[in-house]
Amino acid sequence: MRAVKTRHFLQLVLLSALWGASFLFIRVASPVLGPNVMAALRIGLATLTLMGIMRWAGEPWPWRHWRELLGLGTLTVAAPFLLYAWAALHLPAGYSSLLNTMAVPFGVIAAAWMKEDTLSARKWAGCLCGFAGVALIVQLGPVEPNSAVLLAAGACVTAAACYGLSLTWMKRATKRMSPLSIAAGIHAAALVLLLPGAAWTMPTARFTPEALAAVAVMGIVTSGLAYWLNLRVLKHVSPVAAMSSAFMIPLFGVAWGHIFLGEALGPGMLWGGALVLVATGLVTGFNPLQWLGALRRTAD
Repeated sequence: MRAVKTRHFLQLVLLSALWGASFLFIRVASPVLGPNVMAALRIGLATLTLMGIMRWAGEPWPWRHWRELLGLGTLTVAAPFLLYAWAALHLPAGYSSLLNTMAVPFGVIAAAWMKEDTLSARKWAGCLCGFAGVALIVQLGPVEPNSAVLLAAGACVTAAACYGLSLTWMKRATKRMSPLSIAAGIHAAALVLLLPGAAWTMPTARFTPEALAAVAVMGIVTSGLAYWLNLRVLKHVSPVAAMSSAFMIPLFGVAWGHIFLGEALGPGMLWGGALVLVATGLVTGFNPLQWLGALRRTAD
């Protein structure tokens, strides 16, 4: 696997920062709006955002690929958004962000099975470092193992599996469609799937300013714009490298919680963050020493 270029690595870090914040926003909005309404509003805003960009860019809709977009929209948007929204009713944001890293082993196996990448000891070592790192960062406290918690954890693992298993399929789609048209198409398809459930539960939703603000940020930024950026990166890196951002998501999730919600930082933050960076390097092949050397040679 080729090493990830610096600009793509930095874009993966940016995506991690955005998606790390989304777990906090989900935790704020889902109990108030309800999982169905929150997920549909988030996807609807993302669809409108991407439609506006498509119109500005003069890019046509990929109608002839509607079956593929429907399948991808189900696996990468509709199912995981709804599952994480439901899990937020029972799990802290840190738990959900930690379980999100399960996308990586599922993705590694899927990429190898579809001949898009190869398994190696380095990649598995990166996965282990990543799991250890996020465990230290999040520092999960005791949670009563009741049926609701177990089901919510299972929902998070299922959502992560959807991401991991579909990423290679998504990469192949970038060879037939542009990243922008894919991002818009999968969100539009997901919106159609979730609208009936959202309409059914709409009477029980409470549209508070905080919940609506959280959904607006998620829909416009962490879903619409971020998915477009993710697909642009995926076009140039392997599926396994693209999934390395999953290891950095809890790092940013904890940091945003500390900055904006006043959540305490545990002693595992430093060592966990270091392990996350090591994991990212192992999975992507990105070597910061080579990057610094290239910068030094450029300056000379």
